[in-house]
Amino acid sequence: MTEILRKPAVFSVDDPRLVVARPEEAPFEAEPAADATAVAIPEPPKRRGIWGGIRHGVSWGALFWSALSGLVLMGLGLAVSRLVEDLFARAPWLGAIGLALASIAGLALLAVIVRELIGLARLAAVESLRNRALEIIESDDREAGRALTTALLAHTKRIPRLARARARLEDHGSDIIDGRDRIHLAERELMAPLDAEARRLVASAAKRVSVVTAISPRAVVDMVFVLVNALTLIRKLATLYGGRPGAVGLFKLFREVMSHLAVTGGASITDSVIQQVVGHGIAARLSARFGEGLINGLLTARLGLSAIDLTRPMPFAALPRPALNDLAAPLLRPADGETSRSVSSKSDETAIR
Repeated sequence: MTEILRKPAVFSVDDPRLVVARPEEAPFEAEPAADATAVAIPEPPKRRGIWGGIRHGVSWGALFWSALSGLVLMGLGLAVSRLVEDLFARAPWLGAIGLALASIAGLALLAVIVRELIGLARLAAVESLRNRALEIIESDDREAGRALTTALLAHTKRIPRLARARARLEDHGSDIIDGRDRIHLAERELMAPLDAEARRLVASAAKRVSVVTAISPRAVVDMVFVLVNALTLIRKLATLYGGRPGAVGLFKLFREVMSHLAVTGGASITDSVIQQVVGHGIAARLSARFGEGLINGLLTARLGLSAIDLTRPMPFAALPRPALNDLAAPLLRPADGETSRSVSSKSDETAIR
């Protein structure tokens, strides 16, 4: 069949003779591309109780401690009420003083409870930001990346050292950037100065533990100092990244750090660190106390690295994760100097003899 070729012509869109024909229907209706490549994501298994039933979020242990705490608070309230009544029966001015002290104690307790709840909420917000960042890195969602960047700016607004980084990141707010790239940009701008300070805190705490446990005469003093130093380090790291936990939040974070250490195998020193220690001849030339202090310092550094992973509001994606070997270098450097001095002094004595 011969096709009729028409010459190009000019026409007006208001011409009544102009007819807009419908496009030809496709021979088959294509399915959406998303369905062709969709992968079925299995539903996570539901947690079951000890009797085989599905747990609905409240465990028997949590219910027991909640009920016990309520009973203790009610008992304390009843005891204080009886004390105030007895003071009023003894003398009106004593009762007034007792009532005022009880009111002040109640207000202080309420303030402490509110502060602890705010601290727990901050830790939950940090964990939520980290999980959202992981999901955006996998999905590359542009709108979710922009929303998370806004949440990160709000989370870090109380950190003065990030003022310039926040200004640079806000300048890119209207730019067309993919979700994954925006998360990487936010990590480089906001987390880089905090990571440097976190490395300094961990290295300083590890060196302090190494020195104190090396010269401490009692093992009990070593244990108490290591525990206090670990709690202080975790609090400093959480405050550095915007967590600022209270007493209950610090205990919860310490438990999570210890669980993270158990999962990642942090109870043992890595092979590379052992090779450094043995390769420099420290175990053969220095005292046993210094070796114990060195091991305690390395364990403190490992705990600090786990605390960084849990207190950092973003995962390590665009920036490298700090390594234990980098933090162990300050611990080994003084030892190498002392070892070289001891070897040189022995060689001098041999030469004189």
